[in-house]
Amino acid sequence: MDPLRTLIIGAGAIGCFVGGKLAAAGHAVTLVGRPRTTAAIQARGLELRTAGGATQTIPSISAVSSVRDALPGPFHLAILAVKSYDTAAALDELASAGAAPPPAILSLQNGVGNEEAIADRFGAQRALAGTITAPVEAQEPGLIQVTKPGYAIGLADFGGGSRAARHSDQSSFLAALASRFSAAGLPAQVHQSARDMKWSKLLMNMIGNATSAILAQPPGVTFADPRISNLEIDALREALRVMAASDIRPLNLEKYPLRTLAPLLRFGPRALLRPALHKIVGGARGGKMPSLFLDLDAGKEGSEVGWYNGAIVRRGGEVGVDAPVNRLLTVTLQQLAADPGARAGWRGNYAKLAEEASELSGP
Repeated sequence: MDPLRTLIIGAGAIGCFVGGKLAAAGHAVTLVGRPRTTAAIQARGLELRTAGGATQTIPSISAVSSVRDALPGPFHLAILAVKSYDTAAALDELASAGAAPPPAILSLQNGVGNEEAIADRFGAQRALAGTITAPVEAQEPGLIQVTKPGYAIGLADFGGGSRAARHSDQSSFLAALASRFSAAGLPAQVHQSARDMKWSKLLMNMIGNATSAILAQPPGVTFADPRISNLEIDALREALRVMAASDIRPLNLEKYPLRTLAPLLRFGPRALLRPALHKIVGGARGGKMPSLFLDLDAGKEGSEVGWYNGAIVRRGGEVGVDAPVNRLLTVTLQQLAADPGARAGWRGNYAKLAEEASELSGP
């Protein structure tokens, strides 16, 4: 099998982890990242550390600071691994780099809306949808730590109007891509519906994320408060109603039985759901702060909440399903990102968030 020539835009934890595994398996990988990260990789190679503590150094990986520096290529595949609020800039850079884009562009990003951006810019025939469950973090530039064992990649044809004409070729490409990922130690599965896959991952990502970021408290702590647990349940129910109105079906992803649990999440009594969700969130995240908080705490100007809870609001508007709780979480977090000085008034202020939620005219 010929090496897969891959361009990875975004040398954060996910980009480096996927790129490192592919490079270690003999594929040609070029990472595009910030100068500090690329300099570290150029100097000592990329280091991947397992949950057990073993470290693998991968010298055979190229790291550059811009897409233009990665050219001429050509590449079989480009992988977007940037934050969703950086997608537009990454696609602009790819378009202006002076060479034809790769035949396939895979989003391994969280949230909903990135594949649409790829399709709008380069055509649906190039857009591939992806998800990844990988408990990894960048401990320092060029050093990636796997914090828990077990990870998997989901792949799907994003489709669009040309799906029927290209279905066979795209299915073959996705099957080959899944095979190469799996052989590189990245277990991959092809899903039939990109929307089902991406929205199921969205359900996983949204739990305990926005509320924790707003309150600046770990999810395991916030979920111990019944008011916040109820708010989380309402946000999930809005998402599930939007999905049902859009004919989007939850999937059982890896160890997360979302399809099985969806009816219970949507209709079950809150008194039963609160302790169950508290246990799930506490086990999955522990005391670790979620991604929306980390971006906020780092002073990032953008927030991915627009691709998480905000995506539910937007889609709900398209299908006639109101999502007031997700709107509250989206607007509040966007305001905090724009005005860091306002964060102190929300820190640990459960009553304030609960009061604002109680004023909503939701079902």
